Amino acid sequence: MSDHTAGQPATPGDPEGIDPSVLDELTRLRDSIDNIDAAVVHMLAERFKCTQQVGHLKAAHRLPPADPAREARQITRLRQLAESAKLDPGFAEKLLNFVIAEVIRHHETIARSDNGPEGPEGALR
Repeated sequence: MSDHTAGQPATPGDPEGIDPSVLDELTRLRDSIDNIDAAVVHMLAERFKCTQQVGHLKAAHRLPPADPAREARQITRLRQLAESAKLDPGFAEKLLNFVIAEVIRHHETIARSDNGPEGPEGALR
C-alpha cells in the first residue's frame, strides 16, 4: 500500500501511487532525452575530430590556435540558429564559447606537440 494520501505527490524515485499512464509518458520522454543526449555526445565527438584536423593544419602552417573573427561569425550564426529553433540564444552562445575554449586548448596542445616544446614561433602557449 502507498503512504501517499490523495492529491499529494509521490516522493522522487517512488513510482508507487503515480498513475501508470503518467509513468509511461515519463519513461517515453526520458528515453527520448537519453537518445538525444547520446546524439549530442556523438556529434560533439565528430566536431572535435574535425577541429583536431584543423589544429594540425594550423600547427603545420604556424597559424594561431584562435581565430577571433571566425569565432565571432560562428557565435552570430549559432545565435540565429538558436532563435529559429526557439532556443535561448544566450544559452547557445555560452555553449559555443565553452566548446571554442576547449578547441583552442586542443589547438595549443597540438601546436606544442607538432612544433616542439615551445609551440609555434618559439612562444609558450
